[in-house]
Amino acid sequence: MQICLMDETGATDGALSVLAARWGLEHDEDNPMALVLTPQHLELRKRDEPKLGGIFVDFVGGAMAHRRKFGGGRGEAVAKAVGIKGDYLPDVVDATAGLGRDAFVLASVGCRVRMLERNPVVAALLDDGLTRGYADADIGGWLQDRLQLIHASSLTALTDITPRPQVVYLDPMFPHRQKSALVKKEMRVFQSLVGPDLDADGLLEPARQLATKRVVVKRPDYAPPLADIATPNAIVTKGHRFDIYAGTPLTE
Repeated sequence: MQICLMDETGATDGALSVLAARWGLEHDEDNPMALVLTPQHLELRKRDEPKLGGIFVDFVGGAMAHRRKFGGGRGEAVAKAVGIKGDYLPDVVDATAGLGRDAFVLASVGCRVRMLERNPVVAALLDDGLTRGYADADIGGWLQDRLQLIHASSLTALTDITPRPQVVYLDPMFPHRQKSALVKKEMRVFQSLVGPDLDADGLLEPARQLATKRVVVKRPDYAPPLADIATPNAIVTKGHRFDIYAGTPLTE
């Protein structure tokens, strides 16, 4: 994948070359998207709109820390949607990890989550965030135990994952309404890189075959159901809908 690669660390240890080789990235000086190694973290920038700032994954501070400390925890819609109840903390595969926010919420309340991400730039951002998170004194212990990254396409990986999870979580990129408040800085940068998940409909059936309990699909409230397969089971929040589908139970 081609992207502009930039190193602002001032170091001469070749870290950027190692990063590019690991994730299969090629430097393109004219690419409007840039992956930038800063002294603090790895971040994504839209060079033709510098005011949008950089996107990076931070499980330790910022919005993620605030959500972990002061958010709804088990009461969050995503936690309810995957079926967390009492001592039941399902094993989850997040097949469209993105920036890892929902996966982190689930991990923070006790679920083991395997994140799948096919875009190498997004996977690199997630890996950078995980590396810093694993090293953190407060959350590193449980984060390393509960949250892992698999760099692979869900369209193929969903048929290969073992052991099977109880829940598969899907949150495919869906074109946002232009007037929506959701089309903020971060989403504009992110969508410029990955675009809509045009093949997302193909995820539902393999997800249902993989999950032993349920598949949860997060959709904007105005979006049709994934693959146009409606379900009567959903958790509705302001702006979103968590559609719930039955999985395929384990056979003896």
